[in-house]
This record gives sequence, C-alpha cells and structure tokens, in this order.
Amino acid sequence: MDAEVVTQIRRLSQVYAYTSIQMHEAIGRKAGLAGTDHKYLGFLLQKGEMTAGELATLSGLTTGAVTGLIDRLEKKKLVKRQFAADDRRKVMIVPDTKKIMALLEPLYREFRSASEKLIASFNNKELKVLEKYFSGAIDIMNETTSKL
Repeated sequence: MDAEVVTQIRRLSQVYAYTSIQMHEAIGRKAGLAGTDHKYLGFLLQKGEMTAGELATLSGLTTGAVTGLIDRLEKKKLVKRQFAADDRRKVMIVPDTKKIMALLEPLYREFRSASEKLIASFNNKELKVLEKYFSGAIDIMNETTSKL
C-alpha cells in the first residue's frame, strides 16, 4: 500500500469531517439553534420519542448537557416533554416532526440535491468502494467512541 496515498486519503477524511462540522454549525445558526443542536434532532427524528437518558446515551452527551439541549429545543417548540403513558414517572422527549422538517428541510435542500448529483456521477463499482469506506469508517469511529 502506498503510504502517500493513505496519508492523502486520511487528510481528505479530516477535511471532510471539519467541513461537515462547519456546514452544520452554519445550518444550526441559520435555523436559530445553538451550535449543532439541530443534529441532535436527527436522533429524535430517526428513533422517535425517547427519554433524556436514552438521548444522552445515543448522542454521547452528559445528562446535564441533554437537559440544556432539551430546554433549548423545547423553547423553540421543536420538542416537548411528556409523561410516558405506561409510567408517569418517566418523561419522554417527543419531537414535533412537522416543525423540525419545516425548519431544516429548506436549509438542506441545495446540499441534498448537489450531493445526490455527485453520488449519481459514480458508477456502481465506485459506489461500492465508497460504501465500503464509509461503512468501515463508521465502524472504526463507533469502536473508538465505545473505548473512550
């Protein structure tokens, strides 16, 4: 394996990660949210209602940080706290999917369209390589996160 190529791919991966953070920060600000709070809404959109503890586990945030996050999102009326139907001691965080999508979809529209065009420019063999890289990289990041 060519060490120079590995170094170049590693650098591209780092630039991709940094650029992604910058873009998501800009989207968050444009949406009127603090930092990457809008990314945590993704967990709620994907998984549905959950407890603050479940969101903390999923996101890697402390329970205190999650409380602040929920307070900020609730203030924007993007989520609400609601007692669990089966156990009133348990408080569920319920996303307002329609409001969240109405807020974020326009901010991602151009990015999504351009990304889909980029993906469509690859042939099936190239797409399999990209899929293998991203799947493997995700596994490595998850393993690293678990160890930390």
